[in-house]
Amino acid sequence: MLPQEIIRRKRDGETLSAASITDFVNAISSGAITDGQVAAFAMAVFFNGMKRDEAVALTLAMRDSGDVLDWSDLPGPVVDKHSTGGVGDNVSLMLAPLAVACGAYVPMISGRGLGHTGGTLDKMDSIPGYISQPDNALFRKVVRDVGCAIIGQTANLAPADKRFYSIRDVTATVESIPLITASILSKKLSAGLNALVLDVKSGNGAFMAKSRDAVALATSIVEVANGAGLPTTALLTDMNEPLAQAAGNAVEVKNAVDFLTGDRRDVRLESVTLALVAEMLLSAKIVPNQKAALEKTREALNSGKAAEVFGRMVAALGGPTNFVEKADQYLPEAPVKLEVRAPQTGYVSTIDTRAIGIAVVALGGGRTRPQDTVDHAVGITALQPIGARMEKGEPIALVHARTKSDAVGAAIAIEKAYEFADNKPRTANPILRRIGT
Repeated sequence: MLPQEIIRRKRDGETLSAASITDFVNAISSGAITDGQVAAFAMAVFFNGMKRDEAVALTLAMRDSGDVLDWSDLPGPVVDKHSTGGVGDNVSLMLAPLAVACGAYVPMISGRGLGHTGGTLDKMDSIPGYISQPDNALFRKVVRDVGCAIIGQTANLAPADKRFYSIRDVTATVESIPLITASILSKKLSAGLNALVLDVKSGNGAFMAKSRDAVALATSIVEVANGAGLPTTALLTDMNEPLAQAAGNAVEVKNAVDFLTGDRRDVRLESVTLALVAEMLLSAKIVPNQKAALEKTREALNSGKAAEVFGRMVAALGGPTNFVEKADQYLPEAPVKLEVRAPQTGYVSTIDTRAIGIAVVALGGGRTRPQDTVDHAVGITALQPIGARMEKGEPIALVHARTKSDAVGAAIAIEKAYEFADNKPRTANPILRRIGT
């Protein structure tokens, strides 16, 4: 196998055989090819795409680059959810314990931040002591004992995707439907799921900003997943504003704890989270219909069962045993805080959500190179939503930064990202469409 020949053929728009794709993926895992060759292949796919059979082959090859877990010994259904990425999207932190409290098992293998979007794994790494990349034995034990474990890819789970993912992040090849499809599904297939639910974002803060592109991505993932033997459905959700009022790592964890305990629940975040959990319960055949699914999910949230599950998961993976009760004491805090004030009176009419995500990355809350470390303390909170009535000078956000100059730079970016109008804009339902069987 000559990697340059495979790259050339895809560069020229040819259809690759499953054998060629498998050889290339094996070389990614073994280190037989360079980062430059991986990036060149990614760019060739970015411009020329892949046919469905190629995408299935890429997905299965990356799955088979490592272990594939077997949960047949568990007494209940094994389900998971994946988001294509957004800003202020901490849904996974509430969704996993909610689904467990409703009778499912959730072995959630998550990724780090990609481009301007936050990563679930980076959020969990802000919890002191939390082992986000355990070995398979600990992973299995926590899922069996607690019901869920939110972790990253271990060395033995889809290792080819782990390397490919980090290179895509810094080579402008993120927004490729077949590469996103294969990356998501290789991890989920290696997790040994019975069913999968997707949260595919659309809007100015999503990788697929246009609705038609988001539908194409959702359709691709659903079809490839079902073709690979994993029952999958998708919800198309709105990302034209941050989903939570917080964007960052530790600040999103605190937001999730507040959500689970009932101290604060952002309206759009609650709608999306409950809808996705309900879809998981339906896919797992735990409930007969959507009404029953939503009722069961809301009861698990309001009763405190989900918060209790989250606390047990954190403790089982090395975090503080009283994290839910004392999150403020454990999460890192940035030394500089700066309010961003409304430049005029009016209603928040639009938000450049991607710019908010980029501001978090610039603060140090994301990466510009695969080897970069993330500052878990920095971020943005108190983000005002579309439709909020603001008086000139009122705070529209609070920046958490490492230095004063970083805070000022983020504040300028946030102020530019907000637009105001005299009349209150219509607010859209964040659940746009369901795709699947």
